[in-house]
Amino acid sequence: MEEQLFTVGKVVNTHGVRGEVRVIKITDFEDRFQPGKIVYWKDENDQNITKLTIDGHRMHKNFHLLHFQGYDGLNDVEPFKGGSLSITQEQQTPLDEGEFYYHEIIGCHVVTTDGEEVGTVKEILSPGANDVWVVKRKQQKDAMIPYIEQIVQEVDMERQQIIINPMEGLLD
Repeated sequence: MEEQLFTVGKVVNTHGVRGEVRVIKITDFEDRFQPGKIVYWKDENDQNITKLTIDGHRMHKNFHLLHFQGYDGLNDVEPFKGGSLSITQEQQTPLDEGEFYYHEIIGCHVVTTDGEEVGTVKEILSPGANDVWVVKRKQQKDAMIPYIEQIVQEVDMERQQIIINPMEGLLD
């Protein structure tokens, strides 16, 4: 499969004996794991890719429990542990203006409104009301930048640059 795939979840474990897997969601779209949706499982080395159809979804302790069509036992899904679930570009949900996919933000350079270099976005967390962008900094611990209007001033996809107005204490 030559097509670019975009990660939407990480398979952290199996669940029970009926072929369910425990998944951490890496997407903001609530309908991503609905029955009937297609996802592509990739192993940790991106060597093996398996097309899967979701035929069961439920929540359990902040994890998404997924069941795939034709995978009805623990032994069927055991190999999926540690892999990731992805979708194709065509499967991506259209965005409104001012919205971005995680893969577009990760890797962007972050600078302050004063032009001071902060670092590079390495991860996005979705703990609650707003996303938090984890920014890798040189010789300092990672900065946690909340994606809120008061802080994120501009996202320039062409230049791969994010301009922030850090409130007091944010970069300490």
